[in-house]
Amino acid sequence: MYMKVNEIFRYEMRVLDVKLRAYEQLGLNRSTVIKLVTCSPQLLVGEVNDAFIRVLDELKELGFDLNWIGGSLSSENKYNWNRILNALRFFREVGYNHAQMGAMLKNESALLFDGSGRQVYVVFGALFKLGLNMNEAYALVSENHQILSPKCVKNFRKALHFLFEIGMEPEDIAQILSNHMKLFSSHSLKGPKTVLRNFNYDKHSLRQTLKKDPSTFFNIAFKSNVCSTKHAAARNPNNFVDKTEFLLRIGYVENSEEMVKALKLFRGRGDQLQERFDCLVKAGLDFNAVSSMVKLAPAVLNQTKCVLEKKIEFLKNLGYPVDAIVSFPSYLCYDMNRISLRFSMYGWVRGKGVAKPMLSLSTLLACSEARFAKYFVNIHPEGPVLWESLQKSLPSS
Repeated sequence: MYMKVNEIFRYEMRVLDVKLRAYEQLGLNRSTVIKLVTCSPQLLVGEVNDAFIRVLDELKELGFDLNWIGGSLSSENKYNWNRILNALRFFREVGYNHAQMGAMLKNESALLFDGSGRQVYVVFGALFKLGLNMNEAYALVSENHQILSPKCVKNFRKALHFLFEIGMEPEDIAQILSNHMKLFSSHSLKGPKTVLRNFNYDKHSLRQTLKKDPSTFFNIAFKSNVCSTKHAAARNPNNFVDKTEFLLRIGYVENSEEMVKALKLFRGRGDQLQERFDCLVKAGLDFNAVSSMVKLAPAVLNQTKCVLEKKIEFLKNLGYPVDAIVSFPSYLCYDMNRISLRFSMYGWVRGKGVAKPMLSLSTLLACSEARFAKYFVNIHPEGPVLWESLQKSLPSS
């Protein structure tokens, strides 16, 4: 934040407080405001940013909860709110209705926020120049929404350059891209001269091969072998592509160091991770809160939906609100035996009047065995006997 807008650090505390509260008054919750000004600190310079207000109005009109925006931002990006606003208006100008815009943004928020909407103009502009109409372009992007990520746009542009370089007609390029958009956007092509060596530098022969047998072209032209990549993905139970798409949806930045680490930490297919994530949202937690939770404690999503539901239900039965886990998501990572044992003991000493009510989850679970015994077992004469009895009554792990 200091590197981007150091002048905000010269404000008096009261001034910053007023500015932050002004954004809360727009209908944003505190966690969203924190994420917002962390990722886009220029919003704290001057009055409340008018372009940002209009972006919120556009999203509200499309049926989005205003706090949805928080899960779509990253501190690794820069945000131009005027350009984002123009991208939203661009969709209207080319004929998108509310339902189409809402569906596309829900599938791929990067469309607006990665590059502040620049990818929208690059991709749609290219598709229109190839002769596709609005409905055809919309259908193509809807089916391949990953194309709007910065890396995929780069691959897409390289593919266009390659196909024009070997002399393909626009209608043929449109046909090939329509059928193989996902491959062209997810892989980087070698240079035309390198590929032409395999065809004795005969562009006509290369064009005919691409039209008749695209798979041969793909194996020659892509920098990574497509067939081996497909087989590796099939053998990989974690389904790398789906997992990557899931992480992008919850706010990770493509190709970032954070993303690389997350791919190693999260276990399961993309659809399984999504199911577990949705389970937490359905339990009553805010989407942005769950996104922050799983970034803080990735092991939360390495458990089955059934286990997560069981731990949440246990917490509710103890009288704790579900959002108690937002500040301590590691609660969901602890073994059920440890949770049950410690809360049973705590409930007993609390009933005896020697422990404070509704202590935080971290206080009860994160401390060592010795510390727990000191503050929640040995504080009552009958505590050690009950503790031993509780330990014996639980099934062995």
